[in-house]
Formats: sequence, C-alpha cells, structure tokens
Amino acid sequence: MCGIAGILYRDRSRDVDQDLLARMTNVLGHRGPDSSGFHRVPGLGLGHRRLAIIDPAAGHQPMQDPASGNVIVYNGEVYNYVELRSELEALGATFATDSDTEVILKAWDRWGAGCLARLNGMWAFALWDVRRGELFVARDRLGIKPLHYVVDDNRFMFGSEIKSLFAGGVPRQPDPELLDVYLALGYIPAPHSFYRGVHKLKAGHYLVTDGSRTEIRQYWDLPQVAEGDMRTDRAAVQEEFGALLTDAVRISMRSDVPFGAFLSGGLDSASVVTLMADQTPLPVQTFTIGFAEAGYDERELARLVARQVGADHHEQVVEPGDLATTLDAVAFHYDEPFGDSSAIPTGYVSRLAASRVKMVLTGDGGDELLSGYQAYQAEKFAAGWQRLPRPVRRLAEGALGGAAGLARGSARYTLNRYERLVRTASWPFTERLLGKAAWLDDAGRAALLGGQRVIPVADVLAELMKDCPWTDPFYRLMYFNLKVSLPDDMLTKVDRMTMAASLEARVPLLDYRLVELMA
Repeated sequence: MCGIAGILYRDRSRDVDQDLLARMTNVLGHRGPDSSGFHRVPGLGLGHRRLAIIDPAAGHQPMQDPASGNVIVYNGEVYNYVELRSELEALGATFATDSDTEVILKAWDRWGAGCLARLNGMWAFALWDVRRGELFVARDRLGIKPLHYVVDDNRFMFGSEIKSLFAGGVPRQPDPELLDVYLALGYIPAPHSFYRGVHKLKAGHYLVTDGSRTEIRQYWDLPQVAEGDMRTDRAAVQEEFGALLTDAVRISMRSDVPFGAFLSGGLDSASVVTLMADQTPLPVQTFTIGFAEAGYDERELARLVARQVGADHHEQVVEPGDLATTLDAVAFHYDEPFGDSSAIPTGYVSRLAASRVKMVLTGDGGDELLSGYQAYQAEKFAAGWQRLPRPVRRLAEGALGGAAGLARGSARYTLNRYERLVRTASWPFTERLLGKAAWLDDAGRAALLGGQRVIPVADVLAELMKDCPWTDPFYRLMYFNLKVSLPDDMLTKVDRMTMAASLEARVPLLDYRLVELMA
C-alpha cells in the first residue's frame, strides 16, 4: 500500500522540478513511510511513497522493466499475483523480484490494457509506456484505492490524495456549485471533487494521456443481466459463494509482514475472521473499538467470535475527550468535505491495529454485496405498498400521522418512523432514494444554501444512475450502493483512515468474483 503522484507536461522537453515532485510525494508520507522514490525524464516525473507489504527488500518503486523500459508507480495489492506470475513465466517472462508490482509491468507488456481483466485486487497505478509515449492510469473495479487528477493547458497531474495536487501548485478553489450534493449525500461522488479542476478517476475506469490528449474509458461494470434472468438456484449459489469467499480470504492473506483483521460485532467481519482462522495455524490478530454507551458497544459480540476462533484479540474504547484532535486528523486526511461520522471509530481501530501489524482484512462491503441495508427491506415494502389502492394508502398515512401526534416518547418515535415509511413508499424510486440517502431534506439544504447557485443533487444523481440497466427499484438501489456510495463514501472512509495510520486494509468481500456472482 502506497502513495503515488506524478506530472506529465504537454511540452515534453520541459523538465519536472525535483523539489516540486518531492513536495507532491512527501505530503503522502503517511501512505508510505518505509521509503520514497522518483523517476524523472524530460516531460515526465513520477513519485512514490512505499508501505512495504510484498517483497519488502526488492519491491521498490518507481519500478522500471529492463526489457521494455516501462515504468510504474502503484498503490494497492494484486492478490492473484502468484498465479499471474506463473502464467507469464510460462509465456517467457522473467522476473527480478517477488513483487506484485513487477507482475503488473510484465502483464502490461504482454496484454496492454487487457491486463486489468486478469488482475484481482485493489489498485491505482500509473504506468509510463516508453514506446507509445503515453501514461496509462487505472483504478480498480470497485474503487477501493483512490486516484485524483488535474488536466490543464500545460500538464496532466495525478495523486493518491488531493493534497498532493495542492502541493504541486494546483489552486485550492472550492466549487460551491456542489454544496447541494455534499449537504445531501455527505460526500462528493466521482468524477467530481469539491475543488475546481480536480477530478476523481471513477472505479472500473482507466485513462490514457500523452500530456496533450486525455481519454477515459470504462473497462469493468456489473454484469448486464436481465431482471428476469437472475439466478434462482439458491443451493448452488450458496455453495459457489462459500467457495469464492474462502478463496478471496486465502489470497488476501498473502503478505510478507504481520497482519490481522478488524473485528466488529457484525456477520461480515466475523465471517472473514473465521475463514482466516481456518487457513492459518497461528492465532489471528483481531482489533475492536468499543464505546462506553452500551447501545453502541459491540465488544462482547466481537469477543465471542475471537474466543470461538482462538484469536489474539485487542480492544480500545473511544474516549469523548479525544474528539477535537480526531476531527483535525479527519479534516487533514480527507482533503474535501466528508460527513461520514464512522470515520472517527475507523481511525481509532486503524491506529490500534497499526501498533501491532501492517496489514488487516476487513468486513467492509458486505452490506453492499449482500443487499444487507434496511433500505432494501423498505424497497420490498414499497413494491407491495404501491399495489394498494391510493385511497387506502392515504387513509393509512393519515391514521399513522394522527396517532404519532398524540403519542409520547418511544411510541411517538416508532409511529413517526412508520408514517414516514408508508409516505415515502408511494414516491418514485429516485425521490425515495434521495429521501433515504440525504442527510438534510430539501428545506434544510435550501435554508443553509441561502440562494447560493448550485447543481441540484437530483441532477447529479440522475447522471450517476443513467447507465443502470435495471428498472426494478431493488436492483437500482443495489446499483447505487455498489457504484456510488461504496467507492465514494464507505471505501473512501476506510482508505483515508487506515492510510493515515500507515496501515493496509484489504476487503475480501469485494473480490470482484463475488460481486459479479451476487449481481
């Protein structure tokens, strides 16, 4: 796991300033405290900060392929690099290291952009193809690893984090037109950012640039399966899912340094930890964050799992007095407004784990993969509710609203929830989605914006959903969660907070084979 940055000038005779490249790279030092490196030729500069996980002795970057002269800077891990290396060796490739970085270089030399379909893992990398005179920049299928970039009249710049671009001289100009999007969602979805001219490469996409011309292409999407053709062979699906998840955990455990796992009270991380324990004779190092308030504390559930699998378990309680310092760290590491409060406990558990290991497996992505959020139950309810006659629905809404007005305490809270459920169940899907996803309703956002000219969040949402192949609201919600909220909220949160602690996080539940199966 690492931090990458670089510049490609339109004027290919122009030298990249060493100090400028160092500033862009050094500001990412938390992502890679083990070493740094640079590659400079006329018109091009690539920088790298390394967190050494695979082949610590020989996997330094930027890495150049002696045969082709191609150079790569890379953030991530390719879990199936062992199998790919064997395949490439059978085709005549030779290797000087045991790193997955060199496997990508050789795979590019053999298959070009087609190599992405063969990689299983998480990545954001930039590869300079000497013969073509082009920079190839790619992001993994689900958007586990970040990549930000700027294109202007003189140059193409990229960095793992936006602060790297600012360190390279990009003006820090907020884009107030995106305030409605942020106030609704709590984050800015790709390809947008909160700053003018700064873009995020979307998950499952790559770009090719020669400094003057930049093309962006999609190389992966969810399977295009008709709604009537979804698999119904439940037993076979369960067996296939179990086999794939077991294999995903197996290859995610490949590491040359100590590793462990985040363990909450949920089924997602418990499943990952249990499978890890099945595949190693050593106790799995597990890490849990707790709270003094019993209603928020899942430590006892985590302890049950840890005891069951014989884990070496570690805990820490979040203390309210640390909040101010924690918020400062969150603001620094996210670069742009980010409203997911679970970033705070994620930062705590990351620091706890980083005190003992350099890499962890997590249960992130399980709710997106398996449609586990309560919102999916609401979509099932809405489908049945909308089949009722409209007068019946209005009568029920009125009765619940009236009852809620008369009730007190927890009863009133419960009745208000039911009233909102039946009222929103009659809305069109897009309005219902925004109603569930929005942190503030229309009136609340309008009051805060005070007439500020903005791009309506509904317009951005329509653009993000325009390629969704399904009409059924349940599947459309699945598409939104996998393609928008997962990469731009959940995975962003995990990446920034683990990297802030110089800790690599792997998410076996988002193995693309599992995602394709469940879709």
